[in-house]
Amino acid sequence: MSDLPPSRRSALRVLAGIGALALGASACGTGDPERAADPSATEQASPQDEDRRMPAEWESHARTFMSWPALASVWEDDLPFVREDIARIARAISAYESVVMMARPDQRAAAQKACGSGVEVIDLPVDDLWARDTVPVFIEEDGKVAGVDFNFNGWGDKQVHDNDALVGRLLLRKYGIPRIQAPLVAEGGSFETDGERTLLITESSIVNDNRNRGKSRAQIEAELKELLGMEKVIWLKGVRGEDITDAHVDSLVRFTAPGVVLLDRAFPGTPPDSWSRSSEQALSVLSEATDAQGRAFDIIDLPQPDPDLVTGYSDAFLSTYANFYIGNDAVYMPKFGDQKADARARGILQEQFPKRDIVQLSIDTIATGGGGIHCATHEQPGKPVA
Repeated sequence: MSDLPPSRRSALRVLAGIGALALGASACGTGDPERAADPSATEQASPQDEDRRMPAEWESHARTFMSWPALASVWEDDLPFVREDIARIARAISAYESVVMMARPDQRAAAQKACGSGVEVIDLPVDDLWARDTVPVFIEEDGKVAGVDFNFNGWGDKQVHDNDALVGRLLLRKYGIPRIQAPLVAEGGSFETDGERTLLITESSIVNDNRNRGKSRAQIEAELKELLGMEKVIWLKGVRGEDITDAHVDSLVRFTAPGVVLLDRAFPGTPPDSWSRSSEQALSVLSEATDAQGRAFDIIDLPQPDPDLVTGYSDAFLSTYANFYIGNDAVYMPKFGDQKADARARGILQEQFPKRDIVQLSIDTIATGGGGIHCATHEQPGKPVA
């Protein structure tokens, strides 16, 4: 991990204020631009039911959502290459489950050609590829799926997000899924759950004035418990201001089963930095914590590759294996070019998911932009669709 902000994902910081003004929303508020234009479009959520629950990622998916990166102003000369990475991920997942790629109407044909006939490409305007953060967080309640829209604001107005701010509303409307508008600003990469009412989250990514000015951690925790049906929230410190997300949990620690987590660890001998200290802090917290069911955690190290052997390495490169995606019958993880570390990480994931195929993919351009496979995907829970 780097001490510097991602070069591609932060390329439009100068324009972020313009984008926020155009949306008519504050950098830290939960303003909904389409609601202001069309009050009748707002769906109201029913009061929380005791059955409300955020499923674990390893549970059944109806489909996987992805976004076709649109802006050369973000990716510059790397735009063709990051699209190749996205298409590669989409094709790999589509071999196992339904994949829906959101794309701007004028880019739909190119996206379809790149992704192939096994991927469904739909007209839904997006700005960038980070579907994990722009697509709603899905919950189940009374046997039905609903989407919690966390009011995406470009990770605290660090990037223009005129279209990505509307993905939550428009996607739920297209698929007829009830929408719950959160009283918080957050992103899907902020949350990691075991499906049994335990939530892991980094404080840096949500108790932050660039998302939720004036709200305390206690207030945010109470709202998350109600919104996502959680009984216990475990707070990790994270890292503020050194990447565009303010250190999402999905690049630090991941559940593989209730009571079992994989923890990102720096390559041995790497000089200590804010990221490695964040991992040590997470280890300290998780070693003393129990989950919502009272279980202690089995913590398994997931070591990073050797930075000197990583292909495509840059100051912004996200070299964690923790940003993997769990599909219906496979787990999708990066390969970085350090053959020994790639094989070791693959073996760790295979031990955790013995009944799933482990699919390793080259994602050098996505990683150069500070993201991974999990960042680029978002599951909808439910029975798989044809």
